[in-house]
Amino acid sequence: MDDKAERDLEFLPMTRQEMAKLGWEQLDILLVTGDAYMDQPDCGVALLGRWLVANGFRVGVVAQPRWDTDSDITAMGRPLLFAGVTAGALDSMLAHYTAFRKKRSDDAHTPGGRSGMRPNRATIVYTNIVRHAFPGLPVIIGGIESSMRRASHYDFWTDSIRRSILLDSKADLLIYGMAERAILEAAERLANRSGDDSRETDRRLLGGIQGTVYIGEGVCDVPDGSAHVCLPSHEDIVEDNKKLMTATLMLERQIHQDAAWATQKTGDRTLVVVPPAEPLAETEMDALYSLHYARRAHPSYSQPVPAVKVTQFSVVTHRGCGGACTFCSLALHQGRTIQSRSAESVLAEISRLAQHRDWRGSLTDVGGPSANMWAASCKGKIETCQRASCVSPDACPHFALEQSALADLLIDISKVKGVKHVRVASGVRHDLALKDPRYMKALVRQFVGGQLKLAPEHSSKDVLRLMRKPGFDVFERFLTAFGDLSSREGKKQYVVPYLISAFPGCTLADMKALARWLKKRHWSPRQVQCFVPTPGTVATAMYCAGIDADGNPIHVARSDAERMQQHGVLVRTTARKGQT
Repeated sequence: MDDKAERDLEFLPMTRQEMAKLGWEQLDILLVTGDAYMDQPDCGVALLGRWLVANGFRVGVVAQPRWDTDSDITAMGRPLLFAGVTAGALDSMLAHYTAFRKKRSDDAHTPGGRSGMRPNRATIVYTNIVRHAFPGLPVIIGGIESSMRRASHYDFWTDSIRRSILLDSKADLLIYGMAERAILEAAERLANRSGDDSRETDRRLLGGIQGTVYIGEGVCDVPDGSAHVCLPSHEDIVEDNKKLMTATLMLERQIHQDAAWATQKTGDRTLVVVPPAEPLAETEMDALYSLHYARRAHPSYSQPVPAVKVTQFSVVTHRGCGGACTFCSLALHQGRTIQSRSAESVLAEISRLAQHRDWRGSLTDVGGPSANMWAASCKGKIETCQRASCVSPDACPHFALEQSALADLLIDISKVKGVKHVRVASGVRHDLALKDPRYMKALVRQFVGGQLKLAPEHSSKDVLRLMRKPGFDVFERFLTAFGDLSSREGKKQYVVPYLISAFPGCTLADMKALARWLKKRHWSPRQVQCFVPTPGTVATAMYCAGIDADGNPIHVARSDAERMQQHGVLVRTTARKGQT
């Protein structure tokens, strides 16, 4: 499809009628998602769909299909190449249940905010529906649910070790991490196939793509001469949950530093985890985010999708995070290498946003997983690096920051015609911000907008070490600097801290110490989250096995009663009400 045709494609088709308007008789690729279809770059289906269209493929979307029938899946007909399946922006179990396994009452990624519009374990359910609807069609799964469940993992909602979601879904391929390279290569391989197009032939054809997981044909199905590591088998992890930590750390190292292939035995089958895809270069990031997103939900919805309002006018400047916090999936999913867009690309996108029919002059957020890591890079040798994090316990001297350049970019954004307000609402690493007074001054003077959400997470030295977060004294220094700068600018601005209770290694005494600190400052906590063990993270392995990353025993609040007791210490804090 040429550039003009891509621009004219306001939305990816969701019906036969929309296909007909485009002159498409058959789709090449059908993308199935557990979220509503929001045509903006923070929506994975929109981003990947437009990426594939820009590369010449015809792509349609089925969003939140019913799971008691396959009629929603078959509405646009059988696609020529494959179906891609994702649960959506969140693991479907996390989208449905709270930290105490109670049903959530709303869903920001559904029209009207309704809950219950996707099934539990949506990736598995949707894949089975596609299989029934289109026998023999290759199915590729991806997104955060698949990515973090790519090997044996602990499942909090059943309190059990589950095998790879690739095996449970019976899909042909799993893409982990950011999928642009892998999904395009899969499409091109299937488009160029000749002769026998049986399912086994297609599976072999898809094997070995970087950033994917497939079921191997032998015990060690990796290329000759390739570096290779064997994860503990699924059965070994079930028998000894401490081996989950071993497997988790091996996969973490694979995506961050190693170029090694990884295999895992499950029964008589072998799971093959191909090394991650190469990070996108600046020109590729620019091309991806310059595609012509409609920046609104599909017009078929009669009710607004709450998530659209949150991110419609936010701008992604980069992806990846050097933090590698043990509870966070972002570094494991996007990688630790920072992939940044050029300043020119960001400014051009904002100029386009200012012409949008819903534009009111405000950019709600600018940044990425960590807002102030734009243009950061590693000047060392990644292949020999032994660090688990680029910034913890202290910033690595080889981790080069460009926060002054980021301040210049934010100032330039504020000067774009039609822009009235620019906000950096969340994601700022306070430990890194302190290293650049110029960035700090620009942030406080122009881009906070009254409240700045930060993530100190806890006050305990031991808990912060287990989280791979900076010491609490760093947060206190930031508060002082932030308050002083705000006063000098004559601004009444507040820091809103994110806090976590019942983290592995945290005791009731640790929570009480944090509560005392908050009360001393007359702070009433508003952003308090009880730790949820999400699949694939190091912290979840800690929770499951009762050990830290070095194998040392730690206290874990496992019962709901103890978790609630820790959580209640902050929730019941009776400090003077007011913003932090």
